[in-house]
Amino acid sequence: MPTAFIPASLPVRIDEELCIADKGCTVCVDVCPLDVLAIDFTKGKAYMKFDECWYCMPCEKDCPTGAVTVDIPYLLR
Repeated sequence: MPTAFIPASLPVRIDEELCIADKGCTVCVDVCPLDVLAIDFTKGKAYMKFDECWYCMPCEKDCPTGAVTVDIPYLLR
């Protein structure tokens, strides 16, 4: 039976300790131009739904708690 593809790392990381999506915050989801972020309503936390990030950074810059980190690849810095 084939195993599911699980990426080694995603460009956008959400610190679940800092994420306040369970309190109604959706800033990172709202500012993402590609709609790659979503809220997991079972956990009440944001997560990266699709690995299609443009590294444009508004999710990281606008997060009120600093829960979002965008890992920009070395060659794009």
